[in-house]
Amino acid sequence: MFLPVPDHGDDGEEQPVTPWQLPETFPSTSGEVRWGRLGDSGQDPVVLLHGTPFSSYVWRGVARALARHHQVFVWDMPGYGASEKAAGQDVSLAAQGTVFTELLAYWGLDEPSVVAHDFGGAVSLRAHLLHGARYRALALVDPVALAPWGSPFFRLVGEHAEVFERLPPALHHALVREYVTSASSPGLHPAVLERLVEPWLGDLGQAAFYRQIAQADQRHTDEVQGRYGEIGCPVLVCWGEDDAWIPVAKGRELAAAVPGARLEPIAGAGHLVQEDASAELTALLADFLQRQS
Repeated sequence: MFLPVPDHGDDGEEQPVTPWQLPETFPSTSGEVRWGRLGDSGQDPVVLLHGTPFSSYVWRGVARALARHHQVFVWDMPGYGASEKAAGQDVSLAAQGTVFTELLAYWGLDEPSVVAHDFGGAVSLRAHLLHGARYRALALVDPVALAPWGSPFFRLVGEHAEVFERLPPALHHALVREYVTSASSPGLHPAVLERLVEPWLGDLGQAAFYRQIAQADQRHTDEVQGRYGEIGCPVLVCWGEDDAWIPVAKGRELAAAVPGARLEPIAGAGHLVQEDASAELTALLADFLQRQS
């Protein structure tokens, strides 16, 4: 099944005509995963991984553009976006790496190209280095990959998740809005901001927001960080120069640790590069993927 994507006007601004939807489901070991596919089935596959606290929605424009020449797979990780959120759910990096490996087998993708942002970067690296997932090429966009990571806010919430989970809904909404806003350098369109915040509202969403932070553990990147020199596929590292969550210096460090990796800093973009510099990021990704065809 093909995934509908938002329409855009002549000025490139998104029009709320066709909503972002993930029509398919997969019963993973960490809960039901919602996923979708764009592009013709005969084209080279590309899988997009989102980060935290986001969902596949951040890839909507990039996915539509890449689908002109690729079969593009998008999915919401368990505990995120439209996928299942449940008490006691394992949404750790370790669990997500396992789920991604399961999905690749379910989709029948032996060696797809992978594009991963933030937390999704760690998920893709764990699947590759620990679970044997093979990639034709790997593009990492401001990934969680090198210690130390986690902002002071992120660490504070992680240490007191049970307290934050009991915040009144209005205060929780305001906190999530401010947190998501800080991922962008120039600022987010109000409609986009609300769409990113919406999955974390309500009883299920609020609990899920603090659950995913409480389970974020640096040991899950420590387990693979020393093995980045083993990565043999072509690697592109893209990084927003104004990233306030993970500084661009980490991008230089990561590119140096992966044999043959190329670093592409993106001016004027914060951590959420897909929103801040969508055209620039899409051009870099399209060129990189084309070179692997």
